[in-house]
Amino acid sequence: MNYWLIKSDPSTYHWEKFQKDGRTMWDGVRNFQARNNLKLMKKNDKILFYHSIEGLEVVGIAKVITEYYPDPTAAGTQWVAVDIEPLEAFKVPVSLLKIKSEPLLQNVALIKQARLSVMPIAPEEFKIILKMSK
Repeated sequence: MNYWLIKSDPSTYHWEKFQKDGRTMWDGVRNFQARNNLKLMKKNDKILFYHSIEGLEVVGIAKVITEYYPDPTAAGTQWVAVDIEPLEAFKVPVSLLKIKSEPLLQNVALIKQARLSVMPIAPEEFKIILKMSK
């Protein structure tokens, strides 16, 4: 199993809306590295859901339910989407500030590649962030 972090501006798509929807197509990614990460996602991979722009915090866990396919919102076939579903909201959201202050998370992609919207997370990093949410 692989672990990922995806970013969403809560004014565009908020965690609570995602939970209400029960699943969503993760589309609209227009960065090649983020697209390549979507292509690496496998069914049942776990995802940290991060509110970007506003909040700057990990708010919950989701999972991949459908592996990549052509993004229907894009012209052509170079862009892809995956389907995801929410698993659990964090009792305590984990802020970017907390992540930056944790010595064991200094190499997390959220810090190293801050502008990337879909990024891999090491299993150990995932566990640490999960523990921080309790």
